[in-house]
Amino acid sequence: MVERIVAAGRSVLVERGYDAFSTNRVATVAGVSPGSLYQYFPDKTAILDVVIDRYWDEVAERVAASLADRIAEFGPAMVRATADALLTALEADRELLRVVAEELPVQRSRERRAALERRVRELIATYLAARPDVTHRPHPAVAAWVVVLAIENLSMRWVLDQPDVVTREQLLDEVLALVGGYLLG
Repeated sequence: MVERIVAAGRSVLVERGYDAFSTNRVATVAGVSPGSLYQYFPDKTAILDVVIDRYWDEVAERVAASLADRIAEFGPAMVRATADALLTALEADRELLRVVAEELPVQRSRERRAALERRVRELIATYLAARPDVTHRPHPAVAAWVVVLAIENLSMRWVLDQPDVVTREQLLDEVLALVGGYLLG
């Protein structure tokens, strides 16, 4: 029942948007009565929290797995593969990303997004600290923060905007040049 309600919550959020998200709509899509829904979730915020938590957890898992798989091969291949994994994760649910990034009040998603950033940033900072030969940046944690935010923001805007002038491969090439120039320049 919980899974049905969460799936319905995601569906309502994507199809109707944040402003039209309600427990009555979620109950209707889930095929349950509002009273039954309230046995599992006290209000619409609780459903929304689960939907958003799961979304960011999925994105984080994909990116962290890609980064962890390639941590031994630091360099252009790792940077490109990690940026590609982020694009793939964001593209997997573009509609939900749009709602999360553009419709939800900032505070609804801030903590979850920060957790994703922190997780990836810590992996990169640890690697940079252990391998001072791969960068000229004096502070690994600062360099990791800059790299993570640059890649995240470029990737989110590309997925949401779908600009005609930038293909996926061109974006990955530019991210690689940006990160390479920053870390090695």
